[in-house]
Amino acid sequence: MRIGYFDCFAGAGGDMLVAAMLDAGLDGEFLKSQLSTLGVKGLKVEISETKRGGLRAVRFEPSAPEQGKERNLEEIKKLIKQSKISEKAKETAVRIFERIAEAEGTVHGKDPKDIHFHEIGAVDSIADIVSAAVGLETLGIERVYCSVLSVGGGTVKCQHGLMPVPAPATAELVKGVPVVAGPAEVELLTPTAAGILTTVAAEFGGLPAMKIEAVGCGAGSLDSDEFANIVRLMVGNSSAGESETADTVCLLETNIDDASGELVGAVCEKLLAAGALDAFTTAIYMKRNRPAVKLSVICDVGDTQKFEKMIFAESSTFGIRRQVLQRSKLQRKLVTVSTEFGEIRIKVGAFDGEVVAVKPEFSDCESAAKQHGAAVKVIMEAAMSAYKKV
Repeated sequence: MRIGYFDCFAGAGGDMLVAAMLDAGLDGEFLKSQLSTLGVKGLKVEISETKRGGLRAVRFEPSAPEQGKERNLEEIKKLIKQSKISEKAKETAVRIFERIAEAEGTVHGKDPKDIHFHEIGAVDSIADIVSAAVGLETLGIERVYCSVLSVGGGTVKCQHGLMPVPAPATAELVKGVPVVAGPAEVELLTPTAAGILTTVAAEFGGLPAMKIEAVGCGAGSLDSDEFANIVRLMVGNSSAGESETADTVCLLETNIDDASGELVGAVCEKLLAAGALDAFTTAIYMKRNRPAVKLSVICDVGDTQKFEKMIFAESSTFGIRRQVLQRSKLQRKLVTVSTEFGEIRIKVGAFDGEVVAVKPEFSDCESAAKQHGAAVKVIMEAAMSAYKKV
């Protein structure tokens, strides 16, 4: 599978994402020809090389005489649909704008159809979003991954006046996505980039297992002495079935020395019932040699806030540590076999196409054991014997 990973350590703007694609192999003249079919009068695109923090990068700068014109969602969708870009790119671009419209509608308390875009309806933002949709398809990227998003800090001046960073629409767009402040007290993640990334990215976290074939650097307009204002795009291939054998998870941990075993046990049960991938405890000693437990919870990255809230509400802790981790998994499938005790499911695990683990489903064996008055291990042996004959 061909995958792309956006490394947004210094935030991201729509122009930076497109510039990174251009540097990673997207043909600039082809992209210009695609944008010309939008029918925007006087649309010009400048593609150039520059440096940020001593690193070479590409700049993508679209402009037009009607740059600041306001448009509503239907007008933008019409502009995209009447263009001559591919149907897949049209669909992606429209989905991005619809997502942004929903966020703007939530922020302003309006129906998304009634939203009149200001900054996001400008020509450069339209060009950024359409170019991103065209670029992903042209580069052949089948699955998009993204790092934790740096949002910046401080305030930003926009159409409605001075706003906190992340801007309200941006904050709405990144709900459920891991973000971090900095590395500067300015807006580093724009609504356009947030809309693009949260629409197309399948996962947010660390670099996935991949063979890197191209690296592109897209520069933003900010030239800082403190950090390189760029987005990196790494494009390459994962091994067959990589999406099934590797993913990104979040590990939440906290030390508890003032709760009973009953309370800790109840917390674990609730976390698992709520969808945690795993929840377990480890015996530890804390300050003053107090016996305690370390509560560990593994969850999907997008569910981090949900489980942190549960841990705070259900336990006595005042702090939680978090880590975003890469996880490797065996490719799994269930095979049903017939035994003298009835049908039993067998869990089969494979690595790189080779079966390396086979195990009867315990719940099936336990149920059959109760039904037939037999030992669970007898049921498991019968299931394995039946599997070997398959």
